[in-house]
Amino acid sequence: MKGAIRFAGVRKVFRWRGPRQRAETLKGALFRRGRRPPAREHVALDGVDFEVAPGEAVAIIGANGSGKSTCLKLAGGILRPTAGTVAVEGRVTALIELGAGFHPEITGRENVLINGMLLGLTRAEVENRMPEIVRFAELGDFIDQPVKTYSSGMYVRLGFAVAVAAEPDILLIDEVLAVGDEVFTRRCLDRLARMRQRGVTMVLVSHDLELVTTFADRALYLERGRITAAGPADAVVARYRSDAAGLAAPPEAARAPVRVVEGGKRWGNGDVEILAVEAVVGGG
Repeated sequence: MKGAIRFAGVRKVFRWRGPRQRAETLKGALFRRGRRPPAREHVALDGVDFEVAPGEAVAIIGANGSGKSTCLKLAGGILRPTAGTVAVEGRVTALIELGAGFHPEITGRENVLINGMLLGLTRAEVENRMPEIVRFAELGDFIDQPVKTYSSGMYVRLGFAVAVAAEPDILLIDEVLAVGDEVFTRRCLDRLARMRQRGVTMVLVSHDLELVTTFADRALYLERGRITAAGPADAVVARYRSDAAGLAAPPEAARAPVRVVEGGKRWGNGDVEILAVEAVVGGG
């Protein structure tokens, strides 16, 4: 079905090597290749399984380096998994780096045409949507000026306007709402809300936990490349906050282990515990 995303046993490993050792002599430089250190590996995702239904809004949360952006890049086709499968149905637009691919020497209008066609629109479709793109980006006559003359705010506004004008089946959002002023952020959220009403599937990565609880239907909590918790957004955010509070405590503080109530629907650090509840009716 259009708008569906499925990760099955996804593992993503990044490998890199350091620079070659420099030769100490001219003979060594000419006849001996510099030795390179062994390859190093970083496991970004390790056995990740989840599905996103068409029209659903799912948030991915977790600390820096937990694999959130890697998930989005795999879903967007920017990266390929080392193992496992990533299945995505429908047209995808990724709001990962707004304005990526804009050429600074050509005008905003020309950049819109090029990027719109890269997103799968025809030239006629882009030209038909050009007035709305310019209106949303609030560029006015600057749309016909080279992009290198734009301020950072103008650049971001144009990137967002082009991305949402593509009318995707799936929208991937990576912290882009953290840029721009408050007015721009509110306008972006309004546009995203209208897209949700049209049934666009959305996957959001954000450190703004209030946004996660109000915007997303479900949330995934990633920790060191693995899913620690998944479920209703408010419950998963509560789990993440509890874990973050535990990590922030001084080392000498003695904390009780995290408690999980039956069914895994409540978490806590054990600092406060309700042992019994009694309801009394009447009694003067």
